[in-house]
Amino acid sequence: MNLSAVDLNLLVAFEALYDTRNVTLAGQRINRAQPSVSSALGRLRLLFQDELFLRTADGMQPTPKATALMPAVTAALDHIRAALAQGAGFEPRTASGRRFTLAASDYADVVIVPHIVAALRHEAPGIDLRVARLDRAALYEQLDNGTVDLAIGGHLAPPKRMLQETLYTEDFVCIADRRHPALRSCKLDLARYLALPHALFTPSDDGSARGVVDASLARLGHRRRVACTFAHIVALPHAVQGTDLIATLARRAAQRLAGDGLTLRPLPPEVDPGPFNIDMVCSRRAPGDAALGWLQGVVRQAAARLNE
Repeated sequence: MNLSAVDLNLLVAFEALYDTRNVTLAGQRINRAQPSVSSALGRLRLLFQDELFLRTADGMQPTPKATALMPAVTAALDHIRAALAQGAGFEPRTASGRRFTLAASDYADVVIVPHIVAALRHEAPGIDLRVARLDRAALYEQLDNGTVDLAIGGHLAPPKRMLQETLYTEDFVCIADRRHPALRSCKLDLARYLALPHALFTPSDDGSARGVVDASLARLGHRRRVACTFAHIVALPHAVQGTDLIATLARRAAQRLAGDGLTLRPLPPEVDPGPFNIDMVCSRRAPGDAALGWLQGVVRQAAARLNE
């Protein structure tokens, strides 16, 4: 194949179609109208002598040949983006008109996002930031189609096409009222942990979701009584203070949210699932975007400050 006869923009369209599985969304990502993307798909089909993408009820699904081509196409485009990024700078203090969208868990909203916001206001006052709810069901599609620039949270499992970076590790603690009658002079062992009523942060709409702590209890054949569930993590300390409730949450969130009236206690070792990672996830196109690369650096610096 004569490379000089190939329009490399076709590969950009191919990547966008593969990631979004939708002609309209692919066009939005690469700033091209839908007819232009459809035309590019026609030319791609001629170039590779394959249908590449088949229209189904679930969107434009790739053929086996398209799936086989995708790693090589992505790698080639990543090299081109990296080469172009070397000559394209980003000056945060004078930049304007750019808006980043950061998907963050409730934990990240409380613990690390304030540091990111402070850095943006100090270093790049002309840059806008939208902090969106981290929707685990839609997150990777959002990163693919560009509606989210990067995500921060725990217990993330992105597909291999994403870039995942561990920022730091976190662990769990319990919070309780300092005057809690059952804990004033007692160690929080497994029996007491099970006997006490719990407040639980669960972002699911019906409050039914359970996490790794309940999975640990289930392996032991136990189940705690969850007396109150909340859709937002910031509600937990307010629910615990002045009541007989206890709550289990990430240590840094507990330290940030717990006031003078609360005490932090380690989990019983039988229940403790151990440390877990807080990760930053973005699409593979991030290294080719100097502004987004700068934002990643801001996030890394914010994470480093948490460990100081």
